[in-house]
Amino acid sequence: MKVGIITASLPMDTRAALRKAKELGAHGVQLWIVNNDLDPRNLTKSGREELITYMASLGLERSALCGDIGGFADPAKLDERVARTKEMFDLCVDLKTPVLTTHIGVLPEEKAAYEAMLDGIKELAEYAANRDCCFATETGLESGEGLAKFLREVGSDGARVNFDPANLCMNGYDHLAAVRDLAPYIVHTHAKDGIYCSARQGGYKEVPLGKGDVNFPKYLETLREIGYDGYLTIERECGADPVADIAEAIRFLKQFPGVEK
Repeated sequence: MKVGIITASLPMDTRAALRKAKELGAHGVQLWIVNNDLDPRNLTKSGREELITYMASLGLERSALCGDIGGFADPAKLDERVARTKEMFDLCVDLKTPVLTTHIGVLPEEKAAYEAMLDGIKELAEYAANRDCCFATETGLESGEGLAKFLREVGSDGARVNFDPANLCMNGYDHLAAVRDLAPYIVHTHAKDGIYCSARQGGYKEVPLGKGDVNFPKYLETLREIGYDGYLTIERECGADPVADIAEAIRFLKQFPGVEK
């Protein structure tokens, strides 16, 4: 497994973030592509080619793209978000990066809204599969078993999972059981840690790697057991000094068997 960083966790412009990722010892990055210079509506054809060349000059890989635009649970916004996500898959093709991750939102309880969301995800998964890409749903808002059931209903090779163990822990789910439940679907992971707290205690809390409820030795062992050999992409969404936390997270991950140094 290789270690990556999501560029959204590096508070600087794109090229500076790429240089910083290389300096910190990452093997690659996941590019955040929403409402910035890498948004497919802003990045020109020549800009896409220049980005590939620049990353190659640094020796950095692209682990995935991240296109989180608010989910697909609201029927009133579904068509616009499906269309925008298709533009992101066209960017995936141009950047030779076949994995696009996002949060799809809480699965609706109301039947009509659920079926609308299901149809939208099916459409996107097929659009991705036809371009040798995949739509990787991030874990956390339901159990691994619940998400696996939904993906079976989608029924497309283009429907996959971006596994975030911290999101599961922070919402009170078993992250180790979820690895096994979602094993056929996992194509990318976020390396993040967190603590589950009751609503009365202020809700969940994200913390630096190794300081929370994610059992990293067992978690990484379980990933190896299911044959996962992709990226562990560090995401740090808070903290006084996220860059320092990311540097420590890289050192933390590289100590484990099966993680490239």
